[in-house]
Amino acid sequence: MEFGKVAVMMGGKSAEREVSLKSGTAVLAALRGAGVDAHAFDPAQKPLEALHAEGCQRVFIALHGRGGEDGSMQGALDLLGIPYTGSGVLASALAMDKWRSKLVWQASGLPVPEYAVLEADSDFAAIEARLGLPLFVKPANEGSSIGISKVKAAGGLRAAWELAARHDHCVLAERFLAGGEYTVGILGERALPVIRIVPATEFYDYEAKYLRDDTEYRIPSGLGEAREAEMRDLALRAYHALGARGWGRMDLMLDAAGGIYCLEANTSPGMTDHSLVPMAARAAGISFQQLVLELLAGAAHG
Repeated sequence: MEFGKVAVMMGGKSAEREVSLKSGTAVLAALRGAGVDAHAFDPAQKPLEALHAEGCQRVFIALHGRGGEDGSMQGALDLLGIPYTGSGVLASALAMDKWRSKLVWQASGLPVPEYAVLEADSDFAAIEARLGLPLFVKPANEGSSIGISKVKAAGGLRAAWELAARHDHCVLAERFLAGGEYTVGILGERALPVIRIVPATEFYDYEAKYLRDDTEYRIPSGLGEAREAEMRDLALRAYHALGARGWGRMDLMLDAAGGIYCLEANTSPGMTDHSLVPMAARAAGISFQQLVLELLAGAAHG
């Protein structure tokens, strides 16, 4: 289809700026390789009004983190009347907020790991006792594992909260699930093949995601056909419960007994050489160029 002039939105001002620049560069190259009139657009360097001045007719959002995938950019583009890739305002804001997305899933009857919201006056010892050790502490509104800690020793929760609170006023402590970490890419109404993530590091942190080459991504996941189908179905239900559309990724965990739990949703996943949605798409026979063209074709607003 004819897309007109396309702005690939990348960079921005969030803590994930460098990852976004890598994603945007890959998307830009793929679109140009397909003959699309695509141009880089960094909202940290020029005002959004320039989209109209430059004649942009669609936006491919390759921003990550605050200001890009939290609903604010989506709202601005809605006001400008420019179609964009991915979810709208509400779903983007909910998915970015790990606490409120859990509340939606709980209200929808979907399983989430046991958790607690931490504050300065929280009874940290009691929370450690209730959730058990080890446990994870994370800012509610950051991505790429920024600010996340694994608490392994009693008495370590307060320090982990202090670290996470540097990034966000809302901090979660979450029960550790020992059955492994999985992710499901979502493309329209389709769930892509399940990937099992096996980091060589203590957990799947920023370094394991973007800098190391020894993180294992297992496709097929080893779950078996029936369990994979169950996980893909849960991923789609959880993603749609947030009102998400277009594309994205659901991260899930297994407990020691094999129960599946919703961990978090990502409405603007990475598109780098280490990224998971392109990896899953490739396993489904979809090239990177085909993927970005399909995402751009689904651009909408409102």
